[in-house]
Amino acid sequence: MTETRALIEEAAKKSGLIWVQGPDGPSRALWHVWHEGAVHVVGGPGEQPLDGLGLVDGGTASVTVRSKDKGGRLVEWTAAVTELPPGGEAWTAAVAELRPKRLNAPDAETLTERWARDCRVLRLAPTGATVPLPDGSLAAVPLPTPATTRRAMPAGLPRLLRRGRRG
Repeated sequence: MTETRALIEEAAKKSGLIWVQGPDGPSRALWHVWHEGAVHVVGGPGEQPLDGLGLVDGGTASVTVRSKDKGGRLVEWTAAVTELPPGGEAWTAAVAELRPKRLNAPDAETLTERWARDCRVLRLAPTGATVPLPDGSLAAVPLPTPATTRRAMPAGLPRLLRRGRRG
């Protein structure tokens, strides 16, 4: 196992969320599990939304993993997307790992049947290509707004506040 592959695996295992960006859309935070050398996610009605990302079987996606402790970007890599067919051996194994991680499911006893019927389970396998970390900040410039910051405190306010404490 190469150092890059080990970094991807360890970061994905420890992180609760990953940010996935398909070819068609913005980056979206998704909960996941690391299973058999790849990240697995489930999405659809009643689950996290995968629509609008353009994640299709045979396509690629960009996956960013951040530190669970500090929130800083650890690694960004390119993934090959595979949609697992419901009921198949790979789907069953992935769902067995995903199911315990699904918190507060309204239908915990029939969760796997709903996933097979209504949802998509995707496998995002690292292709080996990582994206270099940026040198500068990626923070967006705030949009203009009519909101203002707090103005200076009126000169008489401290005296009024002190008076209220005595009585």
